[in-house]
Amino acid sequence: MKFAVSLASLVAVTSAFPLITRDSATTRTELEAGSASACPKAILIYARGTIQAGNMGDQPGPILADALEAYYGATNVWVQGVGGAYTAGLLDNLASKGTSSAAIAEGARLFKLANTKCPKTPVVAGGYSQGAALIAGAIPTLSTTVINQIKGVVLFGYTRNKQNNGGIPSYPQSNLAVYCADGDLVCDGTLIVLPAHSTYEDEAADEAPKFLQSKIGPK
Repeated sequence: MKFAVSLASLVAVTSAFPLITRDSATTRTELEAGSASACPKAILIYARGTIQAGNMGDQPGPILADALEAYYGATNVWVQGVGGAYTAGLLDNLASKGTSSAAIAEGARLFKLANTKCPKTPVVAGGYSQGAALIAGAIPTLSTTVINQIKGVVLFGYTRNKQNNGGIPSYPQSNLAVYCADGDLVCDGTLIVLPAHSTYEDEAADEAPKFLQSKIGPK
């Protein structure tokens, strides 16, 4: 019953507090579509939250992408959302790693694709809610070579925050920024979703992209 109430609240808060403030694309596929002969300055791989649209969601992913593109130039950043086997389904939050094994494998596939296609390009990543769990689950499955290419990661409303002690297994803590709002109980190891879980727009527009910029390097 506790899980049922918690998951129901997840649906309710998504509907009641959408917080859509920008007309940004909810689907981005530049990594998959891009040519290895025209690699960008940076690649962003992002995983949306539960039941969000497209492969980026409405917030905070597109806001983060907008900020990086504004800084480096839109043509200098490839933005890639995690889609395919990652359906961002509600019940997948109950899996042992906070999302399905197929979703984690899809995230890992994109990191490997970035390494194959553009091995010298800095890769950064982000995830929100269940998407944060996906990123945290995918990175430890990668080879050292691929992990070393991932220069920075930002996680919003990290549903595995408590379970993973605020980190990502096998990934340097210094390259990770976790944003957990006051009152966002998913960061405390629960699936109880309150309005605070939908309050990461400011961080996505400012602190998070600045952190990633510090890892990517200058324009």
